[in-house]
Amino acid sequence: MDTVFLRDLRIETVIGIYDWEREIRQPVVLDLEMGTDVRRAAASDSINDALDYKSVAKRLITFVEQSEFQLVETLAERCAAIVLDEFGVGWVRLTLNKIGAVTGARDVGVIIERGERSA
Repeated sequence: MDTVFLRDLRIETVIGIYDWEREIRQPVVLDLEMGTDVRRAAASDSINDALDYKSVAKRLITFVEQSEFQLVETLAERCAAIVLDEFGVGWVRLTLNKIGAVTGARDVGVIIERGERSA
């Protein structure tokens, strides 16, 4: 299994449990590692045979911008499900950072892995 990655995807969204958070947009940062086999794309040199990371990014940007979840856990789960269900990857590791959510910390968030890694 090969890995295609996407790092530091910054998106503004409504996220949080407090009333004031429900009235503003805050940045979240996504990092993804997606398990796929790149051999066919490498042999053909065609985007049609590749995991199109630009399409993944555009889909997640649209979804996250329109979402209004309370918990980063929920947002991370939904983003991972989109990648698995819509882009045919076998495995995804997703890190979701909520920048500045805790005073004194640069960021906080979750790291989740979904799907099956295979050799």
